Amino acid sequence: MQLVAVSYDATEVLARFAQRRGIEFELLSDPGSATIKAYGILNEAATGKTAGIPHPMTFLVGPDGLIKARLGHEGYQTRHTVQQLIEAAKQSVKPSPP
Repeated sequence: MQLVAVSYDATEVLARFAQRRGIEFELLSDPGSATIKAYGILNEAATGKTAGIPHPMTFLVGPDGLIKARLGHEGYQTRHTVQQLIEAAKQSVKPSPP
């Protein structure tokens, strides 16, 4: 599995943010919010400077490109723990038939 984040911010903004915060996973820029809209997480209430901002979500996407789990967040300051993500990933794996 690979961890990435998608934001409407420009690549330069994301690079500075990652450097300041010591983020080592990839931050992808979606300036027109096309991906954010496609995932159905655009915050329609955000206007002006924050137009295009998504609701905070975590998606687990399988190697087949399909969404295996979707975990919502109440706000931007909290995120799921590694253990919660592991549990979601385990639940998304279907056992092989005998």
